[in-house]
Amino acid sequence: MQTGPARVVVLASGSGSLLQALLDADDPAFSVVAVGSDKPAAPALERARAAGAAAFAVPPREHPDRAAWDAALAAAVAAHEPDLVVLAGFMRVVGAPLLERFGGRLVNSHPALLPSFPGAHGVRDALAHGVKVTGCTVHLVDAGVDTGPILDQVAVRVADDDDEASLHERIKVAERRLLVDVVARLTRARTTDPTTPAAPHSPQERTSPS
Repeated sequence: MQTGPARVVVLASGSGSLLQALLDADDPAFSVVAVGSDKPAAPALERARAAGAAAFAVPPREHPDRAAWDAALAAAVAAHEPDLVVLAGFMRVVGAPLLERFGGRLVNSHPALLPSFPGAHGVRDALAHGVKVTGCTVHLVDAGVDTGPILDQVAVRVADDDDEASLHERIKVAERRLLVDVVARLTRARTTDPTTPAAPHSPQERTSPS
């Protein structure tokens, strides 16, 4: 059994609002020790620096091919010796090197109720299909696109006047709470198998207000 807060490395491509929820959590079970991005100018990296966490970028354009980038990303993450790696708005599919090093300790947050609406446009796709309930999912990462085992979900109702921006903003509110909750449960357990977090919930049990 390990002691002290679990070391968490977060990967993010954009503004870092999900990252900020983890930085603000102040949970003794975990500490965000580093934040990485595929974009050197990502605002998420500034959030990391402001919080005193290490920040690093691994831009694909600086590597000759996808395999080289995959290896560089895995090495950059591993340098921070994480207990858990969190993809929080990281808009790239990770490759075998990261999965091989951190399989079972690599989680992703997705703005839809998987297995429905995987991929980069989960909110847009949910609206296009006319669903009345969508939500967010935190799942383990595997070699597919949003296909790994589901850890937890929260449902969000779709309002009649929702557009993509308004719906996504409400999903983000639920997503921040869910991600912090799941990361805290996984790291508090401090086991080598995060596929069994304490008391997982179904989307029917926890619904964000519309």
